[in-house]
Amino acid sequence: MSLRFDGGAEDLHGHAPAGLVEIARAVGLEAASFVAARRPAGRVPVAATKSSPTDVVTEVDRACEELIRERLLRQRPDDGFVGEEGDDVPGTSGVDWIVDPIDGTVNFVYGIPAYAVSIAASIAGRPVAGHVVNIATGQEWGAVAGGGAWRWEGRGRTVLQAPEPPGLDQMLIGTGFSYVRSIREHQAAAVAALLPHVRDVRRIGSAALDLCALAEGRLDGYVEQGLHPWDLAAGGLVASEAGVRLGGLEGGPDLRLTMGAHPVVSKEYFDLVRTCGF
Repeated sequence: MSLRFDGGAEDLHGHAPAGLVEIARAVGLEAASFVAARRPAGRVPVAATKSSPTDVVTEVDRACEELIRERLLRQRPDDGFVGEEGDDVPGTSGVDWIVDPIDGTVNFVYGIPAYAVSIAASIAGRPVAGHVVNIATGQEWGAVAGGGAWRWEGRGRTVLQAPEPPGLDQMLIGTGFSYVRSIREHQAAAVAALLPHVRDVRRIGSAALDLCALAEGRLDGYVEQGLHPWDLAAGGLVASEAGVRLGGLEGGPDLRLTMGAHPVVSKEYFDLVRTCGF
């Protein structure tokens, strides 16, 4: 599945994104409470690995995804479901839910307070509603296609508009790395080439939280390779609705490359990322 973050709210086929984001929020907050309640003290045991021995899954990941799937499809049984940890469920309504039950599992395992539930509703490959909640802190963000992005604060919302950065050489860049050794070596060289041209680089460990930070201006730019739809869908919608331009190597963001920056500097920044060899 490829995602696009273009257009407004003109092709939603009768679905109301405001209602979808409220469903995403209710389920996301329940899932976050579920994960927080089941995280033991100390380091969390690893249940399995995926792409490499360092790419881990816990039993809580699996249980959380099962909970989210059950809650979403109970309310909307004709929708599809795409999750990181389980089997996809085809739908007939035109809406697909794209879910990462714990984005930042390594942080979760070690107790680093940056891991999130990420839930997005997508229509024809375009996220139209998204919710991200940092499980460890309770901070949460939302967005709807054509309707903007915000940070939730209790029952209130603070609208997000990504600020214009002071210039390429003053940009703080978020990034992440693959768990496959050969790819990591390539990425390390690309980041080393990028670093002299920007203020600094941060590696937080959750793509969803990085993209929300970009929407708020706590990062000025973002680059990562290997993002799957569940990594990107909700956080990418928050960023794009806050005015961030998202791109890839040739076109939109995808598994090969995801970049993000304010439109004022996006062309210069994207050209630099490509030149550095990402």
